[in-house]
Amino acid sequence: MTTVGHADDRPVIRVRDLTMAYGDIDVLRGVDLDIHRGEVFALLGPNGAGKTTTVEILEGFRQRSGGEVSVLGTDPDRGGDAWRARIGLVLQSWRDHRRWRVAELLNHFATYYPDPRDPAELLSLVGLTDQAGKQVDRLSGGQRRRLDVALGIIGRPELLFLDEPTTGFDPQARQEFHALVEQLAHDEGVTVLITTHDLAEAGRLADRIAMLVGGRIRGCGTPAELARRAAAQAEVRWTADDGTPRRERTEDPSRLVWELHRHGGGPIADLEVRRPRLEDTYLHMVRREADGADEADDADSDAHEEIPAA
Repeated sequence: MTTVGHADDRPVIRVRDLTMAYGDIDVLRGVDLDIHRGEVFALLGPNGAGKTTTVEILEGFRQRSGGEVSVLGTDPDRGGDAWRARIGLVLQSWRDHRRWRVAELLNHFATYYPDPRDPAELLSLVGLTDQAGKQVDRLSGGQRRRLDVALGIIGRPELLFLDEPTTGFDPQARQEFHALVEQLAHDEGVTVLITTHDLAEAGRLADRIAMLVGGRIRGCGTPAELARRAAAQAEVRWTADDGTPRRERTEDPSRLVWELHRHGGGPIADLEVRRPRLEDTYLHMVRREADGADEADDADSDAHEEIPAA
């Protein structure tokens, strides 16, 4: 497996041939992953693809059927309290401690860690200083999500798991949350693993994305790399001199546009270049799985490999 280069080449998460079966049902069928320090990594896939099972195995909450897994240098099946203290969890939905005030709750959680973040500084970091004295159940959805992150990182974790992190957010809250995650990863070196089925969020936030479909990694790379895999060709649309709508697929849209301009000698009417998108790749892989395209795996084995950075 080829991976994107990093200053520290030792993966924070290393997974090889991970399998998971519930009775006769194979949920994970040979997952390989390398996730590096300080990157935001999105595990993208439809409901039922195996995202939650994968993450629960990585967190040490579920025993796998087979394969090798290392998280922060430890097999999660054997991770103790010291190992767990290095990991932060932000679950999709939990509403405990509703009667606590925000600052009181953070101060309480800080007592569980040997070297916690300063609660007041943490409130500032997540933008909740003005809500310090407010009860948790009176926070807005975006404020509550930022508090969830504060609770997840108060112990200074090296690795942060985010499960469907912005479900129910309005656009402004989502933008603020993304900025916070980027600060944690890129300024503080926290490794962040996000599970989501939101294409826009994965493309906006993640350094790299793995597409988990049907219990297998069907593609892994940066959003741009995966988008280029959607189709080898872009589509150029324009209106010919006689008014006829035209379209042509090409691997080199810039050259085609140049040739159209050179031959036409002037502006090109209704010119539009449609390049492959991340969504195209994702939908293609989901449809392949729905159509039972496993027999094509050998012919398209590069779908299981990570794409080297350009």
